[in-house]
Amino acid sequence: MGSHLRGISSKVIAAVIIVIILAVAAGVFLLGFKPGGVETYQLRILTGSTAGTYYPVGTAYAKLLNQYSEGRIDARALEGKASVGNIKDLCAGNAEAALAQNDISYYAYYGTTIEAFQGNPQTCIRAVGVLYPETIQIVVLADSGIKTLQDLAGKKVAVGNAGSGTYWNARQILEAAGLWDKIKPEYKTFKEVAEDLKLGNIDAAFLTAGIPTSAVEQIASEKPIRILEVPDEIYQKLKEKYPFYAQVVIPAGTYTGLNEDVKTVAVMSMLLVRADVPEDVVYQMAKILYEHADEIKQQVQKQSVQYISLEHALDGLSIPLHPGAYKYFEEKGIKVPDKFKPPES
Repeated sequence: MGSHLRGISSKVIAAVIIVIILAVAAGVFLLGFKPGGVETYQLRILTGSTAGTYYPVGTAYAKLLNQYSEGRIDARALEGKASVGNIKDLCAGNAEAALAQNDISYYAYYGTTIEAFQGNPQTCIRAVGVLYPETIQIVVLADSGIKTLQDLAGKKVAVGNAGSGTYWNARQILEAAGLWDKIKPEYKTFKEVAEDLKLGNIDAAFLTAGIPTSAVEQIASEKPIRILEVPDEIYQKLKEKYPFYAQVVIPAGTYTGLNEDVKTVAVMSMLLVRADVPEDVVYQMAKILYEHADEIKQQVQKQSVQYISLEHALDGLSIPLHPGAYKYFEEKGIKVPDKFKPPES
């Protein structure tokens, strides 16, 4: 009888252990799931300086992803290193998505033009779509006596972080004007530019961002500013060599004291992802981005951000789409040029 009971008790204990093991395994399995069995994908989005436009746009977008993806996406916007750094970090596995300029994205994907990617193509990246124009703004104090690009010769000019998208825009424009070897380049973030220009530590600054740009607003709120024109002949030289530049106008009134329109150039911002992000996640990213664009515009009340729309989603696209984004555009009846179709397809 005793041995029989022992046999039963050992079976009960074994059964209990099995149940516990199964429960633990189920718990581990369900850790990454939301109620209803939806697996949650952790999405880190690299943006830019808090004094620029990437950061507020990325933050607003992350909130929408969390709100409308029905538990599939848990998104966080992170302060990134701008276009070049963001792309490098994407391919290093430090994030799953990023904002970046279309020109820099092209150079990165095809491993061309700039030192950071020359001969080292970043084929991990895919496009979700185009966001808005990023305007190159050449800012000086109104009382500086600097009125044209040529007046920058011999001056201390902030050209963005070393290797950033702003740096390459500044360098390409200054080379086209014959000035790159005549200025004293200063490598600074947007935050540093805002302080140093006001204090007179630099004479001028290049900033590539959606307008109005927070850093420029900060300067203009304390000191009268001037934004230099990029003349037609310089634009034509740029366009011949770098096809991603577009001619744009910064309207009068964009900043305090800016009383006249200013002709300059712009590139486009894009939303990128790593190629290995699941297709259904990127489909949701594209869908939420373009179908809730008005909510981003409400949260980020900047003139340039008003451009975000399905109508402009492929304007200035420079690298192939991710299959998830391609599926979304196909469903919406938008014809994608062959060169931008996912290489996976």
